[in-house]
Amino acid sequence: MTATIEPTIISERLSSATARLSLTPTGSVPGLLDGAWWPRSRDLLREIPTLTDALDACWGRITRVTVNPTHWPVVPRKVPVAGHTVHVGWFAAEQDPNKVILFSYTVGRLDLLVIPPETDPAAAARLMAAATPPGGSRTAGGLMADEAISHNAADSRRREEEWETDGGAASASAAAIGVSSSSPRR
Repeated sequence: MTATIEPTIISERLSSATARLSLTPTGSVPGLLDGAWWPRSRDLLREIPTLTDALDACWGRITRVTVNPTHWPVVPRKVPVAGHTVHVGWFAAEQDPNKVILFSYTVGRLDLLVIPPETDPAAAARLMAAATPPGGSRTAGGLMADEAISHNAADSRRREEEWETDGGAASASAAAIGVSSSSPRR
């Protein structure tokens, strides 16, 4: 895996909507994750300012971010945000590809599940809820694996239901007794 490191800083702020973020309640029992973040793209230059805007007020100034480059095509070294610069680092083997780690002077460290931008809203809502229970013991990778299994099971049920309604089982049993499923009934 090769990560592209962008050495320059874009001086103008890229516009973006508010962050889609869910955090564990303040003062609750610490867990493996402090919440979940559902970025709108895989562009860290666009997404980090939106994330820090949402977190700076309640968690203190975010100064550093680390990611696993698996899901980020470009990992910039620095990202300009409101009033300061956030330094970005990456760890390929050491960090879960489904997690972002943020560092703040006041809070210390925040670990967030990163929900892929292309995730459908229902799955994103389930993942956000699963990442925020106080004292949660699920890892980011574990939550994503559970969601994939759930999605595959639901997709399999949907395909089976389609097969049944399209004449799958009835057609097969009719063929076994020599009746065409397309012949009219009398």
